[in-house]
Amino acid sequence: MATLRAATDRLLDNAARLGDDAVRAPSALPGWTRGHVLSHLARNADALVNVLSGRPMYASAEARDADIEAGAPRPLAEQLDDVRATADRLAGTAADIPADGWSARCELRNGVTDVMARIPFRRLVEVELHHVDLDAGYTLDRLPEEFVTREIDFLTARFAGDERVTPLSLSAPDGSTWTTGAPPSGGDPVRVTGAPYALMGWLAGRTTGTGVRTESGAALPTLPPL
Repeated sequence: MATLRAATDRLLDNAARLGDDAVRAPSALPGWTRGHVLSHLARNADALVNVLSGRPMYASAEARDADIEAGAPRPLAEQLDDVRATADRLAGTAADIPADGWSARCELRNGVTDVMARIPFRRLVEVELHHVDLDAGYTLDRLPEEFVTREIDFLTARFAGDERVTPLSLSAPDGSTWTTGAPPSGGDPVRVTGAPYALMGWLAGRTTGTGVRTESGAALPTLPPL
């Protein structure tokens, strides 16, 4: 939670340098303005309060999308107040959970379940990646190294066994390696190399493979959307 608070403060400090016109401008996410990104972050915090409190994450997918859309056009000051207030509510809810409560399972969207103890990291992913999505100077190579490594671990675990994903063997210059995708069937996995932040950006769908290459020189496999 302390790491999450620091990441949230970084995002708020950076977003505060934007103006109302910049908030209405496109973000790095297709079809979303920066206001959509900030509105989503606030509503996601509320949704995770629901999860930690044993309630459904969202009333419905349609309600989730409508709430993000309704909040997107607001002035910057309102957006920042909302992100800050909802982050505080999430932190307060987490602080009230007893130590033995974090091992309980909870339900997220689309039938996904997880243990409560993973919720702070899931929120950290939202904050860090959407900070990049704001397209306001916070780039993938500025993400904390520990976060990048944990997110690669998370994403490779998510894609492990997925028949839609070509068997992959990932490696970074520091010697770190990961495997993911469908089980190899009679052939070697596709070997992909790149700096950790570049590998993470590709796995997370934030790039089409900038800074990442296959050892064979072939085109990178296509990954399914998250």
